[in-house]
Amino acid sequence: MQPDDRRLTVAVQAAQDGDEAAFRTVYRAVHPRLLGYVRTLVSEADVEDVTSEAWLQITRDLARFSGDADRFRGWAARIARNRALDHIRMRGRRPAIGGDESELADTPATSDTAGEALEALGTGRTMQLISRLPQDQAEAVVLRVVVGLDAKSAAEVLGKRPGAVRTAAHRGLRKLAELIGDPQRAGDHLPEQQRPGDVADSRLRGVTESAARTQKDM
Repeated sequence: MQPDDRRLTVAVQAAQDGDEAAFRTVYRAVHPRLLGYVRTLVSEADVEDVTSEAWLQITRDLARFSGDADRFRGWAARIARNRALDHIRMRGRRPAIGGDESELADTPATSDTAGEALEALGTGRTMQLISRLPQDQAEAVVLRVVVGLDAKSAAEVLGKRPGAVRTAAHRGLRKLAELIGDPQRAGDHLPEQQRPGDVADSRLRGVTESAARTQKDM
């Protein structure tokens, strides 16, 4: 277990005992990740409301949670996803699912390099690019890379097999690499100051490098 995960595990346990400072630690560690995930599910105008609803349930059910930091992130992500889907149903809309899920389930990737792109995917402009991915790829990339779940935990959130999640995340990272590597294509419909062709944004270039390594591993 990584030091950050150990600290989060301890904070979750303390929060379950009513430690408000510990709960704030948990919130600061997990909230930005949940926001990133919810952005793949609902419109930007609804992200804060849906994420707040998720935290209300997390707070209410925290005493019943059992597990370490990774399980907590997965548990929180499932709650956020359920709240987002409830919101979509209430609005009478469905998320746009891209690709054939049966195809993904039958062709799992042999490599697992989502963690390599964690820091590279930390920018707001990259989240805008993620929103342009097919829904299954966007969710897989964000759960693996932003929320920080392993393939098994991400699969539990999505109700899929781990191999399908690995493949969707792999394809999503490759697609991001293509968008980032082609400024004209990636910049369509984005404000000028958010065009990914900005050479100063070295963290975005890291996604291209990570995805290139991924392709060699396949």
